[in-house]
Amino acid sequence: MSAPREPVKVLVVDDSAHNRRLLTELLESLPDVKVVGTAADGNEGLRQVMALHPDVVTLDLEMPRLGGYSFLRLLKSTAPTPVIVISSYAHKTDVFKALELGAFDFIAKPARPTPDLLEKLRKELQEKVLAARLVRAEMKPAKPRPKVMALEPSFVVGIGASTGGPPAVQRLLEALSPEPSMCLLVCQHMPKQFTRAFAERLDRLGPFSVREAQEGDLLAPGHVFIAPGGRQLVVYRQNGQYVLGTPPPTMQDKHAPSVDRLFMSLAEVFGSKTIGVVLTGMGADGAMGAKSIRKAGGEVWAESEETAVIYGMPQEAVATGAVSRVLPLGEIGPALVELARKRR
Repeated sequence: MSAPREPVKVLVVDDSAHNRRLLTELLESLPDVKVVGTAADGNEGLRQVMALHPDVVTLDLEMPRLGGYSFLRLLKSTAPTPVIVISSYAHKTDVFKALELGAFDFIAKPARPTPDLLEKLRKELQEKVLAARLVRAEMKPAKPRPKVMALEPSFVVGIGASTGGPPAVQRLLEALSPEPSMCLLVCQHMPKQFTRAFAERLDRLGPFSVREAQEGDLLAPGHVFIAPGGRQLVVYRQNGQYVLGTPPPTMQDKHAPSVDRLFMSLAEVFGSKTIGVVLTGMGADGAMGAKSIRKAGGEVWAESEETAVIYGMPQEAVATGAVSRVLPLGEIGPALVELARKRR
């Protein structure tokens, strides 16, 4: 018999005593999770990290004495530990600044803690705290932003991600900088209040123009479109142009946005010119879409288990038999760049 697995040790850092109690109660109600301490500001949080060596830290950004941003900078340089930011919808820009400083992921704090919303928060905590324990802290210098003239694309890339996806999508996009002529459509499971800020953050990375997709947008070389939270992202052909649609979810859709809906749309419109990439995430979203791309003559790639924070979505895609390449995250971007140069 194997030894029982050690619980995930969590440190809660929040200046509100009420929030500390609430988060502690929610976390302690989860299996395999143990709150080892709490802190009311960043200074105390850093001391607790050094003393308690938690696996994961939950962090409020607005705190006295030492705020969340300074805490993240100091933590990254002294004791790298996965951090989950707990933030209200009103501070979505702050959330993405925190992600740039090294936070692993974020959870939107409900403005009114009704029983249903608290249960949703509890489930998100369970998913992301358990995922955060698996993350490997990486410190990579920012890549230069080469100025390259856009070329006509020879294929379209659809990217699907969920838990652990924001930093993975960023890293992939940075790796594509040498070949900024591709068209990319990104489906990241994310609440609707955050997808626009996510797109704005990615837009600052390099030569690609990144924006949250809107109904009627035209697909163009060198552009990246982020599926809007709470809606779907599809493509259709109209008057010789490729137009984006953002319809509301149907009763049959398990996710909004849905990787399956995006992949199936790309397969129908672009056929063999489609590359579907399934990154880290929990669940099976993208598996049905992967089969559609393969059937249409396109290719499906999946992130390997060695780099995926959660190997759920990539594993489910691989299980369909539709995936032709399984690659570590750091190799996906260069492989797409090589493919683009071959297809010129």
